[in-house]
Amino acid sequence: MGSTGDVEGRLQRHNFSNKGFTSTGKPWELKYYETFDEKSDAMKCETQLKKWKSRSAILKLIEEF
Repeated sequence: MGSTGDVEGRLQRHNFSNKGFTSTGKPWELKYYETFDEKSDAMKCETQLKKWKSRSAILKLIEEF
């Protein structure tokens, strides 16, 4: 999870990185995204999603997307 103004570029950087957390589990696939006018709104949403402890709730969100 995270926020960016360049979704495709961020995904590409994750898949070509050879160090750090994103270097494992390749290839990364984008499963869900939302757009916001304000970065603060994106951060609030990200914080809310990260608090979810239920894998099934997250999978349901992705399926509905």
